Amino acid sequence: MTKPDDSTLTPADLRIVEERARQLMDRAGGWNTFPVPLEEIMAAAKVKLAPTSAFDPVAILAYLKGKATEVGTTIKSAIAKVFGIYDSAESLIHIDDQVVKAKRTFLTLHETAHHDLPVHRKMFRFFQDCEKTLAPEVSDQFEREANNFARFILFKGNTYANHAADGAFSLKTPIKLAPHFGASIYAAAREFARTNHRACAVYVLEPIEYVAGAGARAMVRRIEPSPSFVTQFGRPTCAAVTPDHFLGPILPIGRKMTRPTGFSLTDKNGNAHECVGEAFDTTHNVIILLYPLKALQKSIVVLPANAS
Repeated sequence: MTKPDDSTLTPADLRIVEERARQLMDRAGGWNTFPVPLEEIMAAAKVKLAPTSAFDPVAILAYLKGKATEVGTTIKSAIAKVFGIYDSAESLIHIDDQVVKAKRTFLTLHETAHHDLPVHRKMFRFFQDCEKTLAPEVSDQFEREANNFARFILFKGNTYANHAADGAFSLKTPIKLAPHFGASIYAAAREFARTNHRACAVYVLEPIEYVAGAGARAMVRRIEPSPSFVTQFGRPTCAAVTPDHFLGPILPIGRKMTRPTGFSLTDKNGNAHECVGEAFDTTHNVIILLYPLKALQKSIVVLPANAS
């Protein structure tokens, strides 16, 4: 089952969060530094990062729970594996150093949001962020606010969208831009679709597995459509991509990437459109970008669906 959206806010709430993030970027002078200057951002926010060696989830949670009991404060309980903890009393962030670097960057910015957004500091003494709140399955206003705060800083407002618009309308563009902004390919691909004026959608799949009697299968983790894609085709809702799924031929089985491959997709009015899909296996996920051919401004070579 596709995971719920992790970033939807009302326009008013989004404006407040982005303005706060903009002010922090201004104080840090981070607009023209790539990738995002974490040290300057955290210094401007007046929050510190604990030494990586200090991150012991079990010990830290025990400490926080004991401390909260002593002072009568509220803990926002973690649901799954803990990746990050924000201690507002010490203005200190703990990050699991086992998390890959690009994800640590986003997680650090997410925790910084809990420190920099005044309501967050007021409402909870400690924030514990885990796989499920960051993935997330939990629809939590504060987590969505922190995710949007982190997104704004990581992608420098509209800077990433402008860079992407100058590049090719291809999955290679977010793959290329990801290290420049210090983002994961997962986050960069989602942002590529989310901010694109053209009709397109990014499918984030779990690693491909093989099911006895059924063949290859990749569960859908998340689908990020562009606004114009939703207008034309609706919001996709599928749980898995299998060989008989319209994206089945695009699965990168036995290879790292799938070149642009054609297929047909029906819009909300029942009209069929010639579309293209391409895929990249990041090892952690399979990323698929799909779009109608009409969204392209120049021609490309499209393989038939049964081509290798």
